[in-house]
Amino acid sequence: MIRRFGTTLAVGAAVLALVACGNESAGGDREVNPSGSSSSTGSSSPTPGGAAPTGTPGGTAVEQATADLVTKLGVAAAGVKVVSAEEVTWSDGSLGCPEEGMRYTQALVNGMRIVLEADGKRYEYHSGGSRAPFLCENPQAR
Repeated sequence: MIRRFGTTLAVGAAVLALVACGNESAGGDREVNPSGSSSSTGSSSPTPGGAAPTGTPGGTAVEQATADLVTKLGVAAAGVKVVSAEEVTWSDGSLGCPEEGMRYTQALVNGMRIVLEADGKRYEYHSGGSRAPFLCENPQAR
């Protein structure tokens, strides 16, 4: 009987500990780290040479950006020209593309700025940390 009570008590304590860990935050301002997920802290690692971040399918950052633009515009890949692709260090987790009302990790983030051109119009893609390249509609002034 005592052994059974001790086991039940231990299981109950473990359940309480798990429930407490699951309720760390409930609401409030959202902070976004470079990967695009909500977080209170974030770390990033560089993606040398435009290589795809770990776990990101689809080749280099330039190839990923090109494929995304081809899909968005419905044009042939041959119709997309790479104007520039440069490694940059972003000043924060917005990756040079802040959205109004959002808060971002305040840390330097290594990433890339990729400028593509299709049908005479330029498109700027940004990436950094573990976040794949994304179309930045309103790039921050340099």
